[in-house]
Amino acid sequence: MTVDVDQILVSRDAAVPTPRLEPMLDLEWSQAIELPRFALPATRPAELRQAWVHRAPEDAVLGLYRRASGSDDTLPAPWWLRAVASGRLESRELGFRIEDRVAQLLGKRMGWEFVPWAADGESGYWEFMPSERGKSGHSIPTTVLNTDRHDGWIDVLPAHSAQAPEPVAVAGLAGLRSRLGEFEAVR
Repeated sequence: MTVDVDQILVSRDAAVPTPRLEPMLDLEWSQAIELPRFALPATRPAELRQAWVHRAPEDAVLGLYRRASGSDDTLPAPWWLRAVASGRLESRELGFRIEDRVAQLLGKRMGWEFVPWAADGESGYWEFMPSERGKSGHSIPTTVLNTDRHDGWIDVLPAHSAQAPEPVAVAGLAGLRSRLGEFEAVR
């Protein structure tokens, strides 16, 4: 028996429909939060705002986030986007303002350093370096980060060495300012 391979390929190709390409939501979302390759090291949260989620129209960002997250609460995303999506924070701009005010407060104080390499999509965090390897011997310094866990939008993770303690919920910038002496006392 002889088989004409060229004839089989032609008839098979004629039966195969042209593929319809659709964006893969996970890939689209990862590109939305990805910082450009040319991003310079940041010393404040504002310098990290170079991804699509920071620049695109807020309603487009919110729409893509809602489609991509579905019922997945673990989707990497900035804290402010999760808060806006839940209806608890008015806007992305307000989230930026909160980050900038924390930066203004901690950036002027001795010992605080901004750490830009946070989890995917996040806005970085602040560490109090004197609390690391000081008299207390902690290997992980006191850390201030923004959160959507509560409406104060700021958590403090106390200096520690072993298992991470529960974060301390801080009542906004005024609460952080009033408790800084307490947080900086651990050395």
